[in-house]
Amino acid sequence: MWLVNQFGHEMAVLLKPISDKIQEIQTFRERNRGSKMFNHLSAVSESIPALGWITVSPKPGPYVKEMNDAATFYTNRVLKDYKNSDLRHVDWVKSYLNIWTELQVYIKEHYATGLTWSKTGPTASTASVLSTLTSGQCLPPPPPPPLPPGPPPVFDTESGKDEATTSRSALFAQLNQGEAITKGLRHVSDDQKTHKNPNLRAQGPPVRSPTKSHTPSPTSPQNSPQQSHSPLLELEGKKWRVEYQEDKNNLVIADTELKQVAYIFKCNKSTLHMKGKINSITIDNCRKFGLVFDNVVGIVEVINSRDIQIQVMGKVPTISINKTEGCHIYLSEDSLDCEIVSAKSSEMNILIPLNGDYKEFPVPEQFKTAWDGSKLVTEPAEIVG
Repeated sequence: MWLVNQFGHEMAVLLKPISDKIQEIQTFRERNRGSKMFNHLSAVSESIPALGWITVSPKPGPYVKEMNDAATFYTNRVLKDYKNSDLRHVDWVKSYLNIWTELQVYIKEHYATGLTWSKTGPTASTASVLSTLTSGQCLPPPPPPPLPPGPPPVFDTESGKDEATTSRSALFAQLNQGEAITKGLRHVSDDQKTHKNPNLRAQGPPVRSPTKSHTPSPTSPQNSPQQSHSPLLELEGKKWRVEYQEDKNNLVIADTELKQVAYIFKCNKSTLHMKGKINSITIDNCRKFGLVFDNVVGIVEVINSRDIQIQVMGKVPTISINKTEGCHIYLSEDSLDCEIVSAKSSEMNILIPLNGDYKEFPVPEQFKTAWDGSKLVTEPAEIVG
């Protein structure tokens, strides 16, 4: 056991230089959420952990492919934005994705079952790394271990399923109020909005919401320190930014315009009502979050989230669910023609209004594919109990 722990410690030290660089890349992306190149930055940030393939066993190839798929989610957005205006971005997408494609080929050819160490080569010790660094010789260090998965929900997990069921039922009860839900919402007046009240901007950032602080383990260099963020609800150009809201069930945005979009990021145990008509809404990295909106002319996207409740009061053409666990969507009579697009998600349910009540229909998670003689045919798989 001592040998295993010692090996793990030395491996962490050996991989720390590149692990630190990966953390810098991901931090840079977080600090530039308002950038026009945010999709470019996200493609790199989401896929760069692929360099940790050397710690994956027995099949590192599929791990790299998973990181490549994460990048593709954002590069598709880049292609959509620039394919008819600036081909340099198209070339960049092809070149960047080719990095991970070539890495998969290399792994399949040489290390299909995992990295193997030479029995006759020199020992990669921490002492050799330190001597290399102090001597000024900048030999490229090995890739880092894979970064850990995203943080767990901030709510207490000790209560188990009972608390989760109670909380979800409370959120269902709120959403089931229909139009009456707006009675409990607090209107955000102009003098409370940073972009419309210069006095608020002069006072500096809003008070930080209380959050639990966590001390990162000294033996895990790839873990970034937990940061507390100020809750944000403001209009930045044409984008409504709703970020880091905790336990806020009376959020409302009333003065929306057709050209505006909304980006909701890392909001937990909160509910937001968006009135009027807006272009699109994105929910990213949220937990136990409820959204009620009137009309969306483009798309509503749910990404990397858990326990999401959405109620459509008017119309929306498309709702996309990606990498999400638990998503319940209440459609209105006017939105029954909405298309639901899902990928890498589970526990999805669509609730249809019938005779003054809602009837729940699950979205298939399992599929079967067969060759019909000319093409592959895929259809939902029926689970036989």
